[in-house]
Amino acid sequence: MQILLVEDDTMLAEAICDGARQNGWQIDHAVDATSARLALMDRLYSVVLLDLGLPRESGLSLLGTMRGGYDVTPVLILTARGQMSERIAGLDAGADDYLVKPFEFGELWARVRAVIRRSQGRVVPLLTCRDIEVDVAKRAVTRAGEGVSLSAYEYRVLLALMERPGHVVRRSHLESVVYADAGAIGSNTIAVYIHQLRRKLGDDVIVTVHGQGYSIGGAGA
Repeated sequence: MQILLVEDDTMLAEAICDGARQNGWQIDHAVDATSARLALMDRLYSVVLLDLGLPRESGLSLLGTMRGGYDVTPVLILTARGQMSERIAGLDAGADDYLVKPFEFGELWARVRAVIRRSQGRVVPLLTCRDIEVDVAKRAVTRAGEGVSLSAYEYRVLLALMERPGHVVRRSHLESVVYADAGAIGSNTIAVYIHQLRRKLGDDVIVTVHGQGYSIGGAGA
């Protein structure tokens, strides 16, 4: 089992990481939302342990980004905010469970096992367009039944297009979806990823709508 811990409290994070490893689990630690996003792009996790009170950006914002991008990884919120309104906000944002600090580590690991068990029976979207399929739970892409290897950024561009087949998706939207707050974006970066996707999926799959953006499964595609 692979865990992502998003927690800025160094002492607590070290204790949780030590406990996870003692249980025989692998764990990565991110100290803020930006680092967590990069980790989620590179690896599939069994569960995310998410603190709400992160520096610069809240855990709820990160959770919203995950669920908005069809990331169905189970999320267990760990926070000192124990008010009922805070719990409701976290669950409504897409969290699977909620644990208030301070907590017993035995209960933490029991809740981790429980959210993973529940997630195994969850129905998740399968996006299709022509002979292309995207399994968002596995982050797996196939064309005519054959697996297609994509980089993390290529996958994000494709996912944004597959969410709206037949519609024009503006380049500005693709930039916001792909990069979030990861930093500066080159002027032709999205065009490069579109070129790479065409090479892997077929030249006629993605159409350029000049002055507007790109479309998959629309006219001419």
